[in-house]
Amino acid sequence: MTGIWTVIAAVAAFAIAALMGIWLVPFLRKLHFGQTILEVGPKWHKGKQGTPTMGGFMFIAGSIIATVLCVMLFHITGTQNGISPETTLQSAKIYGGLFMALAFGAIGFIDDYIKVIKKRNLGLTAVQKLLLQFIVAAAYLATMYFFGGNTSTYIPFVGMVDIGILYYPISAILIVGVVNAVNLTDGIDGLDASVTFFASIFLILIAGYTARMGLSIMSAALAGGCLGFLIWNFHPAKVFMGDTGSLYLGGYICALTFGLDMPIILILVGLVYIIEMFSVILQVTYFKLTHGKRLFKMSPIHHHFEMCGWSEVKIVVIFSVFTAICGAVALMIILTQNNIL
Repeated sequence: MTGIWTVIAAVAAFAIAALMGIWLVPFLRKLHFGQTILEVGPKWHKGKQGTPTMGGFMFIAGSIIATVLCVMLFHITGTQNGISPETTLQSAKIYGGLFMALAFGAIGFIDDYIKVIKKRNLGLTAVQKLLLQFIVAAAYLATMYFFGGNTSTYIPFVGMVDIGILYYPISAILIVGVVNAVNLTDGIDGLDASVTFFASIFLILIAGYTARMGLSIMSAALAGGCLGFLIWNFHPAKVFMGDTGSLYLGGYICALTFGLDMPIILILVGLVYIIEMFSVILQVTYFKLTHGKRLFKMSPIHHHFEMCGWSEVKIVVIFSVFTAICGAVALMIILTQNNIL
């Protein structure tokens, strides 16, 4: 019966996100909160100029409301049925993770707001963003330490390894890196939400297998919220998530993997994000070293495939299937290591 709250969380988050769009999209359009398209981007993206942004509020509201309500009800019903409630640390991982995701979303909102008000594609400077992001990451890690978190992490084929004091700087860098990688993945209609949906599906399974029901509920709420948002964001998009949404998604994904003590599993489950990020790094590095030559037709890599003639829908489908395969591999590794397969 404990798994029923995972299903309810997914359905509730989906309903909230999908229904919220009925009000939010016209509201954002009325405020003229439209996206400014980057001049150096694909020329055909100019047709998206003015599409409402900050639509990430849909899955933000859906995932938070569904998580909080279902976790609380799970605790109440579980206690009544003799199921031990989650420990203080496990609860801190859930609510601390939600606050971290919200804080990253707030940074994104500030960035989006500046873009909208000044009618440009650039908001906060890179230095301002990184400074704020590292503050959020440090606050999250400090919270986990305060509630009894340790410095052990799961390493595939090895098991739990205590890396000592190095855990904190490495974790902060990983969190900020992943958050920005998820942000870079948001470049075409439906891509970021679709990839995150499939990543969260496997995080539900991993959380359920490791008996972290609160995190399973949290993962399900993310999956449902993304799916509800896709009703409005799938090509042709009626609304964009903006940095408000993409930075929130990055923080949420990090909260789930760190909550599971498996941040390294992101290398597989979130491989699309990693590839997107490194495509930008490689492009910039190669451009500088060769004094103007390009490794890809455009970066992030989803734009490279666009320039090769792939449709936005094709890119979303292939990247999503790739994420599903990577998630399945990650799950198999975990199950095999624990003598299940």
